[in-house]
Amino acid sequence: MVQLTRIYTKTGDVGQTRLVNNELVDKADDRVGAYGAVDELNAVIGLALADGGLTQPVAEVLALIQQELFDLGADLANPVDPAAGPTLRVEAAQVERLERFCDEFGAALAPLRSFILPGGSPAGAALHLARTVCRRAERIGWRAAREHGLSEPGGAEASQTAPAGETIKEDSLVAAASGAAPGTPAGGINPVALTYLNRLSDLLFILSRVANGPGREVLWVSDRRPGAAPPA
Repeated sequence: MVQLTRIYTKTGDVGQTRLVNNELVDKADDRVGAYGAVDELNAVIGLALADGGLTQPVAEVLALIQQELFDLGADLANPVDPAAGPTLRVEAAQVERLERFCDEFGAALAPLRSFILPGGSPAGAALHLARTVCRRAERIGWRAAREHGLSEPGGAEASQTAPAGETIKEDSLVAAASGAAPGTPAGGINPVALTYLNRLSDLLFILSRVANGPGREVLWVSDRRPGAAPPA
């Protein structure tokens, strides 16, 4: 059980903080930026939930995602070290569940024939904002991966939880593209955490459409399309 007896510690007043493994790093480190953006994302999802305008199925999914984002932030804040033994990591099964949610909620939506502008209902607009924060968290995570490397998807930690199949193949390609050598030493980023953020941004877009419904979606109309009349 977590017990917080004092919120302020003064330990970060010189621009440094500690990761989960007690490593002292600058607050400008992209690993810190990544889990900070995940925290921000969680707060925006909380804002969407606080509006009260969401259906129960959507609210239940978002409540689950808030819990998982706490796990994801802890994952990003804990450099992968196979020698450290099992620890809390985002798993392939969680990514697959996001994909099922995308299929489930997306099935009832009308096909898109235009880009959608952020807006609509308060809850829908908040989910659009959550989508953009999620994308930013993913980008920062990839910057951290470029600097610190990706953990090997087929390594000791990943093999405990990630099933064989297409997800592992995809993650292997991701690791190769990152330039991280197989068996990346301690300090690497869990690639499944980054995949989770990618899938989550897709789901948040879908849920924003569900929250708004067809009557409150704001469609993009450009006056600069070929053949369009000039503005008056």
